[in-house]
Amino acid sequence: MVSITKNKKLLLGITIVVSLVLAPLAGFGIFVVRPAGEGKNVQILDFAEGYSLRRFAGELEKAGIISNAGLFVLYARIAGADARIKAGDYQLNDGQSPREILRRMVAGEIFGHRFAVPEGYSMYQVAELLESRGLYERKDFLKECCNRSLLRELGIGGASVEGYLYPSTYMIRPKMDVADIIRMMVGQFDKVYGQRLSEKATALGISTKEIVTLASMIEKEAVVPAERPLIASVFTNRLKMGMPLQSDPTAVYGVRAFSGKVSKRDIMRPSRYNTYVIKGLPPGPIGNPGDDAVNAAITPATTPYLYFVAKKDGTHHFSATLDEHNRAVRKYLR
Repeated sequence: MVSITKNKKLLLGITIVVSLVLAPLAGFGIFVVRPAGEGKNVQILDFAEGYSLRRFAGELEKAGIISNAGLFVLYARIAGADARIKAGDYQLNDGQSPREILRRMVAGEIFGHRFAVPEGYSMYQVAELLESRGLYERKDFLKECCNRSLLRELGIGGASVEGYLYPSTYMIRPKMDVADIIRMMVGQFDKVYGQRLSEKATALGISTKEIVTLASMIEKEAVVPAERPLIASVFTNRLKMGMPLQSDPTAVYGVRAFSGKVSKRDIMRPSRYNTYVIKGLPPGPIGNPGDDAVNAAITPATTPYLYFVAKKDGTHHFSATLDEHNRAVRKYLR
């Protein structure tokens, strides 16, 4: 009887010890997989560069996204993820478990709006697109595009950032202002072209701005990508001969988006950009060209062409003489 009683006491003691060990582990396991709420509490929180995980975990607990900051830090360290968390803004809610929150932060699933700048869009069109998405006011974006202080900072010598807003898809984060967006787009232009474009401009004896200006005109005129080098050849041939460029998109720049057609009133409109009334290139780009248009401006095709007219299918008829061009105009436009 004494032996049995001792065994029972020993078993009870072991059970108590195991319970004391397992209970916290069970609680920790439940914390990792169980959300703090039902997902109704949604917050955007910034895990800034230099933040400690403990500090951010405290903000998560204070915001009601997790129930225990200490356990969150412990879990991250056990998982070996505390040093792999990416800085940035995160949209989190209390319906996400700590495991899911940590996974998002390690994966760098930063909150933001994806915004695509199409090739050839002018800064006016970009401004309208931003406003239509509810991201920024059109007038605020255009004002910053012409901000002289920002232009000096970006190393742009023109009157605006037109031509340097690289066409691409960007992630716009909640705390970014208009100037940040412009810096990001111009920064991408510098990253893509950088020294290469500067060196090419020097070799050609022209400026980077002139290359980008020519490319912006090519981009607006070309519908079929394969025609970009041909259109570039027409413009470069005309420039060499001192002929007006007579590019339709330049006639409506700053007035409306080019839709493929211009009126007699358009081509007669006084404007620094209208190549029907000015000689040579416009004073700056009329849009933001893509890579193919820039490459065409740098290396145009070698042709005798001086004219082109749009056909009904989006392609163009190219001519070396005025007589041939006039026949093409009668055929395709009348």
